[in-house]
Amino acid sequence: MPTRARQARRGLIAANVATVFFGLAGVLGSLTGLPAPLITLGRAAFAGVALGAWALVARVSLRPRAPRDLALLVAQGIILAVHWSAFFEAIVVSNVAIGLLAYSSFPLFTAALEPALLRQRPRIPEIVAALLIVPGIFLLVPRFGLDNTVTQGVLWGLLAGASFALLSVVNRGLSVRYASVVISFYQDGVAALVLLPTLLIPPVAGELNARALLLLAALGLLCTALAHTLFIASLRDITAQLASVIAALEPVWGIGFAWLLLAQTPAARTLVGGALIVAATLVPGAAALIRVRPQNRESFSTKETLADAQRDIPGRG
Repeated sequence: MPTRARQARRGLIAANVATVFFGLAGVLGSLTGLPAPLITLGRAAFAGVALGAWALVARVSLRPRAPRDLALLVAQGIILAVHWSAFFEAIVVSNVAIGLLAYSSFPLFTAALEPALLRQRPRIPEIVAALLIVPGIFLLVPRFGLDNTVTQGVLWGLLAGASFALLSVVNRGLSVRYASVVISFYQDGVAALVLLPTLLIPPVAGELNARALLLLAALGLLCTALAHTLFIASLRDITAQLASVIAALEPVWGIGFAWLLLAQTPAARTLVGGALIVAATLVPGAAALIRVRPQNRESFSTKETLADAQRDIPGRG
């Protein structure tokens, strides 16, 4: 049996590798040169096939337990199609930094949705995070106007953040009854079906080539199916709080990849606003780590830890 130190190291490696792939997703989407709905279609289709194959090999039942659950999974798939399309549209109309940072505003929407849908009172760290995000978003926009591409990117990114928050809140209920691979399979599959008509638009379909398909395959297999699997696997060795702190660095990796591969250098104002948003996403996880005493961290059950993480995984940018 591996020692606790080895388990922790394994979990940290898995969570960090997953976060690197999450950060790479926006850059790969941008490199395809495709419209946002087509990028989302490719990502969802490749990820859905991979997750379905994995479920069959692992003998995980994909059958919904109730008609209401099936309706929820289908609805979540439609929201996922909106989420990813908005995320990639933000990147297409502006740049990777703006898209990622505006999307990272989702804790602001989660803090508003949880009391409304789950009757759960937001905790102080979540309120602090939401308050930090507002000035961060303000700093992302150099001037307000729908004719400004940065403003457009921020608005699409905010839609991506709001839809991700809705996905996360609803997935909290689903993750109690279903494995993450089941939730992701249905949501990816439905998202792909919803966006299938995109292929019927002649100019769009004509833009697909071998290079674009390869990038879409990498986006679906590495940045979605593999990244989500690694992230959830990491929760067996580290706490959900620590994993969430690591995942909050997704925009940092994304901006770094955009600088290296796309020569996109964020403006100073964007970096300051981004720093506030990243700090905000770090607050809840960091507060939980401080609150939990070191001797009690090992008392978290695997079941509770996985349930906490699974509600946020399907649909991550």
